[in-house]
Amino acid sequence: MSDSHSDGGGCTEHLVAVTEPEVEALVRGICFKTGPPRTVGVELEWLVHELRQPQLTVTPERLEAAYAALRAVSLGSALTVEPGGQLELSSPPAASLMECIGTVSADLDTVRAVLAEAGLGLVGIGHDPWHAPRRFLHQPRYDAMEACLDRNGPAGRHMMCASASVQVCVDAGHEEPGPLGHRRRWWLAHQLGAVLVAAFANSPLVGQRPTGWKSTRQLVWMEIGAGRAGGPPLDGDPRAMWARHVLDSPVMCVRREHGPWEVPDGLTFREWARTGSPRPPTRADLDYHLTTLFPPVRPRGHLELRMIDAQPGDDGWIVPLAVTAALFDDPAAAETAYRIVKPLAERALNLPAPHNPLWADAARLGLADPELRDAATVCFGVALEALPRLGASRQVVDAVAVHLDRYVARGRCPADDLLDGSHRTDRHRSGPAAGTRTAHGRKDIRT
Repeated sequence: MSDSHSDGGGCTEHLVAVTEPEVEALVRGICFKTGPPRTVGVELEWLVHELRQPQLTVTPERLEAAYAALRAVSLGSALTVEPGGQLELSSPPAASLMECIGTVSADLDTVRAVLAEAGLGLVGIGHDPWHAPRRFLHQPRYDAMEACLDRNGPAGRHMMCASASVQVCVDAGHEEPGPLGHRRRWWLAHQLGAVLVAAFANSPLVGQRPTGWKSTRQLVWMEIGAGRAGGPPLDGDPRAMWARHVLDSPVMCVRREHGPWEVPDGLTFREWARTGSPRPPTRADLDYHLTTLFPPVRPRGHLELRMIDAQPGDDGWIVPLAVTAALFDDPAAAETAYRIVKPLAERALNLPAPHNPLWADAARLGLADPELRDAATVCFGVALEALPRLGASRQVVDAVAVHLDRYVARGRCPADDLLDGSHRTDRHRSGPAAGTRTAHGRKDIRT
């Protein structure tokens, strides 16, 4: 969820006000950088817990001391901290899948060694199953974010402080049409995204109780709302539709050099540019606004796929990275994936992700949904065929094959392992599961 940002200095940069047409032109120009796909990247968010007893709370003082030690070591990836104290590693753009895996794996070895000295470890789960959301970072950005998201209920705090993900970054693609064209890749990311949600769902618990969703993390994003965490319609030019979405999305905050930031209610960036109130927006404000939008696929020159839950095990993150890279960057695999997920698009009812029935079913049911299971089975199979063509090692190919056999072929996802363990430990307990039914039949997260 984190982005490169400034909590104050950015307010004095690019001070010239921008007009509505200028905003649209800027967004169209910076968010899709087309060309042959050559690079891949990954951003890994981790929960940080007691090494031996993850259900125990880690004090802010211990987290701060551990992060101070991490800042003193050399890493190839950027290291940032999320509002709830989650740790994120963001790889540099890599020229190959194996280069990306090598860089991040070495960084994770270093990070784990430093954390272990403090008695801490990394846990790969999409939503913290033990602890209520608690903010670790107290900065103007996160004060404003919390105030803004609280208007829609508790989901925002869960997203900020209790969630973790694997975010795969791929190039936008060719300007020309075809399997690697940017229009096709943009569409594929949103339809294949539901399959990735289901195949890698790994957040079924809140407060150590089942929520009724295989990916509670994805439920959290849905509850935040379409203006903040939704995507644009897919029935037009990607650049034009994204620019319109950016302009029509609500402004999270108006930054100030001194004092708390203003958190307007319902002010879109389009309205801000037209009225110039409470002050005229600048290019720096636009740049910042882009970092406060959290769609499942975010165009940042490249495409950032944000829908995958954090994965179990030290190296579980490699599987979604490898599968996604294969399905996007190998032309034959990309063409097959497109044909396989095309029928699924009908279930989306032309509604933007993730606020449509297809994505909701993926998050709630995982691969217990027969159509999603069938699509995932084919996609994993073609990814396995494509990975050697991308230079993947035998270990990477084997890891994908193991996930296919253990989960996909059986209609399971990592969340089912957590639920199996929860059922064993909870066999003699009574009482309702975490959450209450909403008018739509789904469960809200626990406050």
